[in-house]
Amino acid sequence: MLSLLIADDHPLYRDALKGALKLKYQALSIHETGDLNTTVSALEKTEFDLLLLDLHMPGSSDLFGFLHIQKTFPDLPIAVVSGTEDAALISKIVGLGATGFIPKTASAEDIHSAIDAMLEGDVWLPESVRLKIKDVDENFSKLAEDVASLTPSQYKVLCYMRDGLLNKQIGFNLDIAEATVKAHVTAIFRKLGINNRTQAVLIASELQLEPPAKDEEL
Repeated sequence: MLSLLIADDHPLYRDALKGALKLKYQALSIHETGDLNTTVSALEKTEFDLLLLDLHMPGSSDLFGFLHIQKTFPDLPIAVVSGTEDAALISKIVGLGATGFIPKTASAEDIHSAIDAMLEGDVWLPESVRLKIKDVDENFSKLAEDVASLTPSQYKVLCYMRDGLLNKQIGFNLDIAEATVKAHVTAIFRKLGINNRTQAVLIASELQLEPPAKDEEL
């Protein structure tokens, strides 16, 4: 039986995607999650044939969720599903190893074609962006690999550092002790191979990371 995980925080879109999939695949098991933490938990418990991953669900702003899951589950095929059809972003995703990119505007027919191609091991992209895809340079690949080594907690601290917050402010926003923030900052510097906040900001900005919501749990 084909087993898919839909990771998206919009229930209506998950329902629409499930409906499109069930039109074609009879022997199909679909699981759903709505944030990065529950997605990782589901992946730890169940083996899936394909993950359909929204880039912008809670805990997974832009590329971090994709990078984190890819590093944690290297054999898992990941298809990014997003409302953003930016060729530069799609180039990065594919260059970093995504199995494909499905825009949220895709028709049921395109979704079926995409799933079929990806399950066969091919990379699927919408026709509108196929000729616009560019190679990812080595520097960006190295940055992505380093960021993938961060924990979700460290990632949140990195985002707030990018926004110019001091350790005390970060601790207040995340409801953790300033000493804990300092420990995260030290770990971030070590994993990213840097020694100051300016370098951290540059890395976060290049990867288009977004600040987390204040109520997200560490």
